[in-house]
Amino acid sequence: MPASHVTCVGDIAFADAACLLSAHGLQLHHVAAGESIPGSYWGEPEAGIIASNVYVRDDTPVHSMLHEACHLIVLPPERRAQVHTDATDSVPEEDATCYLQIVLAGQLPGVGSDRLMADMDAWGYTYRLGSTRAWFEQDAEDAKAWLIERGLPVA
Repeated sequence: MPASHVTCVGDIAFADAACLLSAHGLQLHHVAAGESIPGSYWGEPEAGIIASNVYVRDDTPVHSMLHEACHLIVLPPERRAQVHTDATDSVPEEDATCYLQIVLAGQLPGVGSDRLMADMDAWGYTYRLGSTRAWFEQDAEDAKAWLIERGLPVA
């Protein structure tokens, strides 16, 4: 993890995050400090996913919470129910997940898309155009089309 600070779940209102995820059929669970995060693919403090459940601690980066939640959101219900820890099925699905997490950050009080993209860059997300913003604005047409095809939000 890079040394620069990224926005963490403890920096925002948990109820706002829970409400946002609930609107997409997900349940957000708070894990106590020092406890293991169930379903965390990358390990603590990264968010975990199991079926329609997203697990976070206060030190979980918001971008991780949104990324893992978006993995679940892009899945049809029958696939979502089978997820435990790893939800990625394809590169197009991964790209759509990255795009959607930026969109949803714009709906999360105290975060916003601009802050999330800066946090993604600070954390080490990499894109061929050199930054999350450049990818989102100039190179994500396929991800946006993938989301539109499935009736998922793109703005």
